[in-house]
Amino acid sequence: MSHAINPAQLALLNGQTVLPKAAQVCVSLAVMLTIWDLRHRTRKHLRKLDPAQLRDIGLTATAARREAAKPFYQP
Repeated sequence: MSHAINPAQLALLNGQTVLPKAAQVCVSLAVMLTIWDLRHRTRKHLRKLDPAQLRDIGLTATAARREAAKPFYQP
């Protein structure tokens, strides 16, 4: 079962302005860490796709390798 939060939920959480400043910082940090984790897991799975699966999602092997090689903090 996936416990991933979707981008719309992240944007909603990150856009809360009625929170105290310390809570805003904590929410922003949690959102950033969640995004980093999502990128890491996505790129990890991208490395495991075979050429047929890459074609199905419209990526070349070169583009997939380039994306998978990016660090988690880089969009």
